[in-house]
Amino acid sequence: MLARQVWPSRPALANLFDLENRRREMLRLLDAVAGDPFGEATAGGFPPMNVTQDDDHFYVRAKVPGIRASDLSITAVRNRLSISGRREIPQEHERVSYHRKERANGTFDRTIALPVEIDAERVDARYADGILTLKLAKVAEAKPRQIMVKT
Repeated sequence: MLARQVWPSRPALANLFDLENRRREMLRLLDAVAGDPFGEATAGGFPPMNVTQDDDHFYVRAKVPGIRASDLSITAVRNRLSISGRREIPQEHERVSYHRKERANGTFDRTIALPVEIDAERVDARYADGILTLKLAKVAEAKPRQIMVKT
């Protein structure tokens, strides 16, 4: 006689939630080891940013909530853009007990490479509602040119 053991097709709900919590904790620990200082769930780090372009400019929009404009430092050299700063989170009193702490304080630094060089003298930076908006002019050599065909 052949006997076989049949496993349940679904794990119990209690085990499922426990595994999800363990998975989240492991991802948080891996992010901390990999150098993500703020534990942000982003593709590239902190601050998360969108970069777009047209014929003449690059436009960078970085999400930096809770940071004063005076605490931001922006550097543009050739085709590299660096955004650094410091995020300060007010400390609770010494007897506080956290249930969850996902916003860390400290310094951050993020550098991205752009496909072409930018003119560091013509960078416009604005900060409003937690969004840093940069308008970076491309150097004249990098701009597309219309070429006339002679007949």
